[in-house]
Amino acid sequence: MARFTGKSIIVTGAGSGIGRAAATLFAAEGGQVIAADKKGAEATAAAIRDAGGTAHGVDMDAGNEEDVVRTIALACDKFGGLDVMFANAGISGGMANIFDTDVSLITEVLRVNLIGPFLAIKHAAPRIAERGQGAIILTASVAGIRSGAGSPAYSASKAGVINLAQVSAQQLSGSNVRVNAICPGLTETGMTQSVFDYAREAGKIDRVGRLNPLRRGAAPEELARVALFLASEDASYVNGQAIAVDGGLSSSHPVTKQEYGRTSA
Repeated sequence: MARFTGKSIIVTGAGSGIGRAAATLFAAEGGQVIAADKKGAEATAAAIRDAGGTAHGVDMDAGNEEDVVRTIALACDKFGGLDVMFANAGISGGMANIFDTDVSLITEVLRVNLIGPFLAIKHAAPRIAERGQGAIILTASVAGIRSGAGSPAYSASKAGVINLAQVSAQQLSGSNVRVNAICPGLTETGMTQSVFDYAREAGKIDRVGRLNPLRRGAAPEELARVALFLASEDASYVNGQAIAVDGGLSSSHPVTKQEYGRTSA
């Protein structure tokens, strides 16, 4: 397929995981890609170019407005405009509970995970609208759907991303700019690599993702393919949605119950 031939595309968090997989797939389908991340972006872009694709790497902090504006301007300068923005960059914020979460931690998680997508929409949407149509995809999480899949800071930030996709889709009415979110379950990325590495070393990889009906974690490409679908004309009537890509986890969210002051199995 070549669904993105001639399209100008920005992918944040492109240095690893879902972002790197998406940047690679966008380029393989003809896209002209700006791979943006705090580290590893140029390595992703170089790999794309080595494979015959078009890509440029840029250092970027997704929660910094100047960086977002600069990256969008770069895409418009190099590729003549902007068609797709995949605001994928995010951080985990650890696994502390509410009472052990420092204000500085939740502030940083919200800055990257929620303000980052807000900035992406604010500055990318007008440039995409200039092209007549296009798409913005945000990376949320199953942790943003309901409790049981992440820390309070991370979960709150991703719930905000889901709502942001809905609100921005409405506020972009008439622009032909669609906004949707993907909600990954447990996926092997830079953020979760230690979990997968430990499981492999301990001979327990079969236990990773065991709470979802598919009984496994996801590969980054499985999430990236859904992002590409939402960015493409195949999803031309999909707007304001949060799509769970989690092996069925969010159909139930089975978790260990917690009570104030103690944990029960």
